[in-house]
Amino acid sequence: MLTDRYGLALDTGSAAARDAYVAGCERLLSMYPGAEALFEDAIAADPGFGLARMARARAFQMAEDAAGTRAALDAAASAALPPRAASQARVFRQMLEGQPQAALAAVRTHLAEWPCDALVLSTTANQTGLIGLSGLAGREQDLADLLDGLAPHYGDDWWFGAHHGMALSEVGQVARARPILERSQAGNPRNGYIAHSIGHLHYQTGDHAGAVAFLRGWLPGYPRAGRLHGHLHWHLALSELQGGNAEEGFRLYAEAFAAEEYHAPARLKLTDGASFLWRAELAGQPRDPDRWRALHAFAAAVAPRPGMPLADWHVALTQAVLGDGEGLAARAEAMAAMTAAGRYPAGPAITALGRGFAAMVRQDFDAAIEALLPVLPERERIGGSRAQVDLVEATLLKAYLGAGRLEEMRRLLAARRPGAAALPV
Repeated sequence: MLTDRYGLALDTGSAAARDAYVAGCERLLSMYPGAEALFEDAIAADPGFGLARMARARAFQMAEDAAGTRAALDAAASAALPPRAASQARVFRQMLEGQPQAALAAVRTHLAEWPCDALVLSTTANQTGLIGLSGLAGREQDLADLLDGLAPHYGDDWWFGAHHGMALSEVGQVARARPILERSQAGNPRNGYIAHSIGHLHYQTGDHAGAVAFLRGWLPGYPRAGRLHGHLHWHLALSELQGGNAEEGFRLYAEAFAAEEYHAPARLKLTDGASFLWRAELAGQPRDPDRWRALHAFAAAVAPRPGMPLADWHVALTQAVLGDGEGLAARAEAMAAMTAAGRYPAGPAITALGRGFAAMVRQDFDAAIEALLPVLPERERIGGSRAQVDLVEATLLKAYLGAGRLEEMRRLLAARRPGAAALPV
């Protein structure tokens, strides 16, 4: 019986198909390009290899290629899939059809049977997965608890450790996270996700100089077509901005994470681009209307309808900066309908953020505070990592400063988590 690197049985007797599949999974899980071609090689070597067909569908899904995902799933639908592949198909299909709650339930059922199925766990293991974007309060701890429960099955596996360590650092368990991340890095130092997790650890501990040194040393060997190429440069740009080097941050914006040549999912380009421009303004940099106009048009193209919390509040930010009140209102109305139907728990918080950003743009700081302050206790609902969600606190701090409400600003600063107290405002 042929198995994958986690010891799970594969539905192929072809060593060539197995080798191509394992190599494809390695590329996909380490955030390197080329996985799709390797899965196609596996299918060519054994057309009946159902798990390879599901892996190909997952590769399209991670690239946010809905048409490719659907075609891959449809092509496998007529095959006699083994139980694990059939269960994968249910998860991926529910995700494709916009049923995240059902998909998450299916993931939990699947992992109870196959805890080391990394392709299925990858739908959920990070801060922009099915738990991270659920819009539910407590989702950070939920993710950490899920990975804690699976940890005995994975040992020192480099892929799992990169995700487990980051989930722990996001809930403040830095002392636990650090050795896990160090072991993961030793297991595969060129894993794109471990670079991401280490970047977050530096952010969480306030070590911005360390982040710059690490990322500048790591990034030159990572291909531009790698899924995290732009996002890792966003992390670098944030640290440069934190260190007072805004010019370098804007260079990275233009050449990497908001560049024309961009190989990651488009919504990541939107969120990274909008958040960096806004942070730069909060730090005192002048607004560049041309950059914002380009992002506003891009947002309308890649996220025309609401449904993904992290993207939606960045769309709202671009609309607020451009004075697109009609767009803000239309999106708020759509989110309200989704919330009323029980399909969008994050809707009210994101609508409030839109109001707060718009108030900031017109320098109505008291109105901005009124909109943003109630979001803080529920900021987990809006999705994303601590580094991403900190944009809300940074905006609120700037509003307090603008309104002259300095004592409230000091209280907010004093309440920030240890190690990440400073924000460039």
